[in-house]
Amino acid sequence: QVQLVESGGGMVQAGDFLRLSCAASGIPFSSYSMAWFRQAPGKEREFVAGITWNSRSTYYADSVKGRFTISRDNANNTVYLQMNSLKPEETAAYYCAASANLRATASSFYPYWGQGTQVTVSS
Repeated sequence: QVQLVESGGGMVQAGDFLRLSCAASGIPFSSYSMAWFRQAPGKEREFVAGITWNSRSTYYADSVKGRFTISRDNANNTVYLQMNSLKPEETAAYYCAASANLRATASSFYPYWGQGTQVTVSS
């Protein structure tokens, strides 16, 4: 059974940072690209950041470039999202996802999802 379990969300002020983690099981983690998406109330789920299986390629939504960093630890089946200089408009549920497709940014390419972790940024 595939499980992706996110952690690290919370409530912070604008300009603060958070580090999200996602622990995976039930998939050959080191063979999968991983990504983070987010969804705010009333909005569609959007791509935030992705990383290929070997960490050689990372890719980001334009809105987070330079502030967010995705990384992974294949030895521990974990992917991370370091989020700096958070903005109130980035309040959302953050989800990690796994895909066999390289560099996919569309949610339809990700068959495996976590349950999400809430990030709330106050102004």
